[in-house]
Amino acid sequence: MSANPSRAKVAVLISGEGTNMAALLYASRQGAPFEIVLVASNDPHAGGLALAEAEGIAAFALSHKGMKRAEHDAAMDAAIRKSGAEYVALAGYMRVLHDAIVERWEGRMLNIHPSLLPKYKGLDPHARALEAGDELAGASVHLVTTELDGGEVLGQAEVAVIGGDTPETLAHRVRIAEHQLYPRVLGDYVSRPYDPDWLLGRVRKLAMELPEAEAATSHGSPGFKIAGKSGKFFAHFADRHHGAHQIALLAKTSGQDELADLVERDPEVFFRPAYYHASGWVGIALNRPDCDWDQVQHWLERSWRSVAPKRLTKLMDAAEEF
Repeated sequence: MSANPSRAKVAVLISGEGTNMAALLYASRQGAPFEIVLVASNDPHAGGLALAEAEGIAAFALSHKGMKRAEHDAAMDAAIRKSGAEYVALAGYMRVLHDAIVERWEGRMLNIHPSLLPKYKGLDPHARALEAGDELAGASVHLVTTELDGGEVLGQAEVAVIGGDTPETLAHRVRIAEHQLYPRVLGDYVSRPYDPDWLLGRVRKLAMELPEAEAATSHGSPGFKIAGKSGKFFAHFADRHHGAHQIALLAKTSGQDELADLVERDPEVFFRPAYYHASGWVGIALNRPDCDWDQVQHWLERSWRSVAPKRLTKLMDAAEEF
């Protein structure tokens, strides 16, 4: 089955039957904004591998037995990268990952855990919830960090605890909730690079960190300027204006020569925005999976410097020296 470049490519790591992997796979076949390009396991006998192969998904297996953790994780990482995956979803992967692979996939690796985090990290969450007398259990999808089950929680599903529940009966209902939760949260997360509200929020955060920056509206669109009545705009946010397909940051260049050079050198990132390009503004496309936010921050600061009073740029320079 061929990859669809319009959807995020996801590798799923499993250690067992892969029921959450199956939920992700079938959601992808029902219009979710991602596709599964690899199912990988540390157990060559994991049941989910047979399902993946039957469904035409590439599978990779490598037993961790007899291998150092870092060595095994490096091999898994190589398989993931070879698949072209942009994100990794852990779905019942029963191995604590080495820091190196976690850091390499920072912000692009998700996990599902059967508790309402931050409660009951680690093993036996259902038994611990019952022992504590909780009325609610559930599942959480979170980003993977070097802290076990400690990354940002992206979504949760609550499940009522019923009198007479055992860890097994509770786990059964929580698993049903997991199968609804994981595809939705993963879909929302991989869609963020194309969500104008999320993109604007991220641009706003970076812009407002600059000295005396304030948010303002220009011709009905969000923008950022130096505070005060006479303050000049240093950035605009354009959401597919005038028929453009880009959601973009508009920033000031030094003039038409630099603008032309930027567009010629990297037309996937830079473009001439309608109307604004006549004054030397460049469009920097944000709605792309490989958006370089360090580059966005650079252009925001550079554009800010082009209109900020000298007293502010001197303050900025002094702060950067420390």
